[in-house]
Amino acid sequence: MSGYSSVLDAFATVRPSRLPDRTLEHLLDSTAGCADTEMFRGLAEETLNLCGDDILSTSIFEEIVGSSEAICRVAAQVIRVAPSNATVLITGESGTGKELIARAIHRRSCRSRWPFISVNCAATPPSLIAADLFGHEKGAFTGANQRRAGRFEVANHGTLLLDEIGDMPAETQVALLRVLQEHELERVGGSRSIPVDVRVIAATNCNLSAAVDSGEFRLDLFYRLNVFPIHVPPLRERREDILLLAKYFIERYAANAGKRIRCVDKRTAQLLEDYHWPGNIRELQNVIQRAVILCGTETLAVEAAWLSPTSESLSEPQPRRGSVERERIEAALAECRGRISGPNGAARRLGIPRTTLESRIKKLRINKYQYQFAA
Repeated sequence: MSGYSSVLDAFATVRPSRLPDRTLEHLLDSTAGCADTEMFRGLAEETLNLCGDDILSTSIFEEIVGSSEAICRVAAQVIRVAPSNATVLITGESGTGKELIARAIHRRSCRSRWPFISVNCAATPPSLIAADLFGHEKGAFTGANQRRAGRFEVANHGTLLLDEIGDMPAETQVALLRVLQEHELERVGGSRSIPVDVRVIAATNCNLSAAVDSGEFRLDLFYRLNVFPIHVPPLRERREDILLLAKYFIERYAANAGKRIRCVDKRTAQLLEDYHWPGNIRELQNVIQRAVILCGTETLAVEAAWLSPTSESLSEPQPRRGSVERERIEAALAECRGRISGPNGAARRLGIPRTTLESRIKKLRINKYQYQFAA
């Protein structure tokens, strides 16, 4: 019971402003999730009623839906860390709602009046991410026709979320470390230091400790980011929240579609509860949205075929992009006996420019010379 007591203490310190006191007691009750599920089950014989109860309204904290012990621990951590300026590292599988947690921290912080800016490091080309984050001067590179402020400057006094931080290039990691340490930056192509006051929250679905061990992520940067770690549990570890989340999404999408959905087919409820949800909350959201679109009555149903067993492989750990790339480059180097350029070189075999291959070899810290003397 010590863990439960600590969660109660955390919520007692700062109460969510939008919820009544009884909401907190309900949210923090470790048995509330199971009780809510039983309430759903006992409402009808063939369907689960979505109306006439306040289950959902008493299970939302800063748009985080759930009453399970696992999600209560996360909510308590949000309350504890939000008022500080500490850097936060949010980990969890894809689709678990890491950005939602980051936004909750921002909203409950003293920086909530200023911007919340989100950057996906995996979606930004490596050659452009430094300019995107730190800005650039006119003429800094081809196409830089005017000075541009970066995300750090735009987020000044606010919060910057660096999503998929594990995919940040090594050279950008160095620049980020300087900003975190010195609270100042230099635009790409510039020489003037610009002071910034930004709270950084990082998020990743990969194992950063393993990335540090493999040399793909800087140890000193990891320590700078991992001041206050928060792990968001996958949906399969908080099954008592599945029906609460389903109701939340049903109400949202039904309202958008101008439909009135009052019940959920009991077979559907059982399917939702029993499924392993490799895509987590994002997958559940997509399934509910599809069901609402197709629903022509007041009772919502989900087809079992939508919850395909073939998607089980998605829940298995996926190899990191850097690891796959390393294997391809090392295989090409082995076949070409360490030769980079020329008609028989690894660059030609991989179909990329020599300079690009050299850059990737340097980033991945591959010893190209060991392949020159391979048998």
